[in-house]
Amino acid sequence: MVWRFFRSFADDMNETRPILTITGSDSTSGSGVQADIRTISELGGWAVSAVTSITVQTTLGIQEFYDLPADIVAGQIEAVMNDVAPQVVKIGMVRRPDVVEVVVRMLERYRPRHVVYHPLLRSARGEALMDDALAACIERRLLPLCTLVVRHDATDLHGLSGSYASAVAFYLSQDLPQQEAVARARAYIDMLMVRSGRLQGRGNELFRDFLVAVDQHVRQNSDVHFYADRLNVSSRYLAQVTRRIGGKSPKAIIDERLMQEIVDRLTGTQKSIQQIAYDCGFTSQAHFTKYFKKQKGMSPSQWRKLQ
Repeated sequence: MVWRFFRSFADDMNETRPILTITGSDSTSGSGVQADIRTISELGGWAVSAVTSITVQTTLGIQEFYDLPADIVAGQIEAVMNDVAPQVVKIGMVRRPDVVEVVVRMLERYRPRHVVYHPLLRSARGEALMDDALAACIERRLLPLCTLVVRHDATDLHGLSGSYASAVAFYLSQDLPQQEAVARARAYIDMLMVRSGRLQGRGNELFRDFLVAVDQHVRQNSDVHFYADRLNVSSRYLAQVTRRIGGKSPKAIIDERLMQEIVDRLTGTQKSIQQIAYDCGFTSQAHFTKYFKKQKGMSPSQWRKLQ
């Protein structure tokens, strides 16, 4: 009984047609290798992968790239090709000419039946993913080896055009004609758009909480790290949220709120400059004056006389 089970399992594995995706990694799983694996698996295929880049990103966009060395990318591709010999390859994010060259070398050596390339010029959030020199290298070296260069109209949805390319790759692995593979992939993406179950970050909620915290604490603290710690996020993510939603850095928002508080006290009270400085969290009148001059171009005493 046990032997029959394992033999049946092995037979099923032998019938599986693996699809190799060569692309970057997305922390949110909305695009990249994670989305490719999800799409291919959901359609009933078996995805194998070679990662080209690791991104530090949130649902708001990419914060940082780490491009893997070309020899590591080559090693991943070679290992997969030697072992399971995928006949369909989907290529996404490739950000370095030397990585393009090793991909080309591997394709020329192993000659898969289909190569589906999804060109990534910009992310869904507008981050540049490819410069002119790289684009020229890809056009000259990679495109001649591709069966199909894939774009999809729904590029405003994070990762959706990549999922479309992965779906095309899956249907090509099923020996469907290219036209039918494209049609079925489009139908699959249309279904995804109707479902629209996309991962949503907490940026809007965090932005509101940040504004409330600034309003409560700006008289005691104007340091960005204080607010990031209070909200239990990194300063970098907080900055990404405030720039995306409010169009300003956290420090700019803090300074605007602090200046509003200072101006209200200068115009609405008879307190001395020194007392206002202490009320607003400054360690000395000199520090307060220096800060005010930077914001307004004159001393608080001069500004007060003009009102």
